Amino acid sequence: MAKDLCFDPTAYTTKHCTLAGSTVRYRAFENIVYCAAPVDPIQKLNLYVPEDYYDGARHNGYTLHTAPIFVPNTVGGYLPGPADCPGLDRFGRPNAAFRALEHGYIVVCIGVRGRTSGHQNTEFFEGSKTIAEQQETGHSVGKAPAFIVDLKAGIRWLRKNRDSIPGDTEKLITNGTSAGGALSALAGTSGNSPLYAAELAAIGAADERDDVFAVSCYCPIHNLENADAAYEWMFCGHDHFSTIRMSVQDGKIVQKGTTGVQTEQQKQISRELKALFPAYLNGLDLKAADGTPLTLNEDGTGSFLDALKAEVMCAAQKELDTHHTAQALSGIAVAGSEVEQQSYLTIENGKVVALDWEGFVTAITRMKTAPAFDALDMNSPENEEFGTEEIQRQHFTAYGQAHDTAGGTLAAPEIIAKMNPLTFIGNADTAPYWRIRHGAYDRDTALAIPYILQTVLQNKGYKVDFAIPWGLPHSGDYDLNELFSWIDGLCQKSSDL
Repeated sequence: MAKDLCFDPTAYTTKHCTLAGSTVRYRAFENIVYCAAPVDPIQKLNLYVPEDYYDGARHNGYTLHTAPIFVPNTVGGYLPGPADCPGLDRFGRPNAAFRALEHGYIVVCIGVRGRTSGHQNTEFFEGSKTIAEQQETGHSVGKAPAFIVDLKAGIRWLRKNRDSIPGDTEKLITNGTSAGGALSALAGTSGNSPLYAAELAAIGAADERDDVFAVSCYCPIHNLENADAAYEWMFCGHDHFSTIRMSVQDGKIVQKGTTGVQTEQQKQISRELKALFPAYLNGLDLKAADGTPLTLNEDGTGSFLDALKAEVMCAAQKELDTHHTAQALSGIAVAGSEVEQQSYLTIENGKVVALDWEGFVTAITRMKTAPAFDALDMNSPENEEFGTEEIQRQHFTAYGQAHDTAGGTLAAPEIIAKMNPLTFIGNADTAPYWRIRHGAYDRDTALAIPYILQTVLQNKGYKVDFAIPWGLPHSGDYDLNELFSWIDGLCQKSSDL
């Protein structure tokens, strides 16, 4: 199968899964090798189809051949993301694969390499799926940009088999959380870009298109070469930090928290990085929906900050009106985030009329010490992501390289560019439809980072559904009903279903 990359419609198992009182029967086409020259066992995909489609059933107006193809990934922390299957997520909820099947979508889960591919690993990050066995080969085969190359190869396999697989290959919707959100965004912005041609050829990807129809991103950890400056623009002067690290021990996810105060050196680094952000932001030439320029002054204030504050206030108002987070998402909401209890908000007659930005930042708390991503000693997950097969870790910012403390090198500029969704917006076959969610209490990256993404997309004419759900931390897949309604609206409008 790896040689001709052809889909075998007879190679399936009929399965059923019962979760939360709902049973889904489906055909499972699993462990399909999607490229002709794989370099890691993870490079396989699973394809799932509601069984009753083969009897002529319709779900939400969809049939066997018109159903959208939902493509969730399991990448977190830039770790390898194995192909998922219907089941429970780490919170004990029915996962996105199960829920999408239940809704009537075709589900395709594509396994992709990550920064530790070829090595044993016990780390765990939001968006991840624990891997029961990782092959220790001693060869680092998953460094940047491997994860997007693999996802593209899987999408190309789908397009190669468009006439024989179920579902509509012109209605591909990617979904991911954290680094998986970045992967989803990269797939969405970089459709058919020639920049990945060599990597795709190296693994024997099909000669097909790899653009997608729509993109769902939860808290995407992306734009890494500017994320340090953005983080300090938001958190500079807020030196108390609270960090949670997760690992897998005996098959269980274990959390360990660390709190502290930044050192004087880290405070100085924070100030220097904050000073770099306005020039970067202003160079993007961002505009609000009414055409007003979104800019920053040298001190970090300006219309961009005002626009971001307005988004947070909008989120607070929605929560004040609906209490959706408090009532429906209390299990994952940050303790103490109840909207009426926030002293940094001014609420008059049921309306949020003002927000003290510094008070807001103090309340959500710094998570990472400076620099947040490109560690000077190269001891961050992102440093490992930008390594090579020969070099385990590298810097990916000029600041990190200039202040290096570990004799490190700088990743190649072209590799850094291939990992940033903003590289491709308007320069490739970018997906027309986007849905981006980033929790208001998410401290893993600055709120500026997803806001820049959605603003650039909108400025280039793409349709973006953007929100900052109140009280939520770094998390994803918490509003699948709303996500599916969004997808249905797009598909029905596009196909007149």
